[in-house]
Amino acid sequence: MHNRRKFLLNSGALALGGFMFSKKGYASLLDRYAMHPVGLQLYTMGGTIDNDVPGTLKKIADIGYKDVESAFSIKGAYYGMTSKEFAKLTKEMGLSWISHHVGGAPFKMPAGGFKVPPGMDTTRLHQLRSMPPMKNLRDNYQQIIDEVAEGGLKYLVCASIPLSSSAEISESIDTLSRSGEAAKKAGIQLCYHNHTHEFDQVDGKIPYDMLLSQINADILKMELDIGWASVAGADPLDLFKKSPGRYPLWHVKDINTQKAPTEIGNGNVDFKRVFAASKESGMQYFFVEQDGATNPIQSITVSYNNLTTKVLV
Repeated sequence: MHNRRKFLLNSGALALGGFMFSKKGYASLLDRYAMHPVGLQLYTMGGTIDNDVPGTLKKIADIGYKDVESAFSIKGAYYGMTSKEFAKLTKEMGLSWISHHVGGAPFKMPAGGFKVPPGMDTTRLHQLRSMPPMKNLRDNYQQIIDEVAEGGLKYLVCASIPLSSSAEISESIDTLSRSGEAAKKAGIQLCYHNHTHEFDQVDGKIPYDMLLSQINADILKMELDIGWASVAGADPLDLFKKSPGRYPLWHVKDINTQKAPTEIGNGNVDFKRVFAASKESGMQYFFVEQDGATNPIQSITVSYNNLTTKVLV
């Protein structure tokens, strides 16, 4: 599964052309894939969303996105609002707020800093360095769960957690187990979102496999970031086959030849192949995400158009 030459980088760029769906045709398509309409992870918007939250959400809705997943903000969680206020705003904009990203532990820069692929906007990374401490599951799980419950969310997602040593893995499994139990009591599903390090061996074991095997599937499901999994060499279809029904959320992220996120359809990920396994995976919602987009509105427009005219057909 972890052969780094195996995954999705053999399909080339997606073919040009396609056609726009009728409303009836698009509804039929969504039924076929057993999923909701196209969603967006708001991290894609970088720092621009903090300058005008209502205006940015309106632009997102005008493009055609229906669901959103929130991330951290320099204004504080929920973009300077309470969870109830943010839920009300998204609804007014014609959007459904489905899930929220939180850290699993206090944020710290990795040794040597981030190695950012060329062409990515690093504004968000610089903000992380200067932001005051954010709430995290290790220290604040009950407060976070209470807040997202007040906002009416279905999912809470751990965006990342330390997994670089056996000790960190053990502590992180405890954190996720405790948080998942509390979330379940509140009627919320906890999920874990991968980057690439989860697939690197630690003391002869794969951390991602350990999360799947050592935490009950009822209290921890997964949000598969398809793009970062591709960089790590993990095949989504292998993951779905191993743990069917455990992937209710996806991040639909394309990857270019420099191993950096790009617009859907402008990279090398074979999304048709992955979406064909959506029912086996248990996917209910998916969110377009492009880390470090230099022109977010333009990028999410391209991604939306390519998804609905070239991929989901």
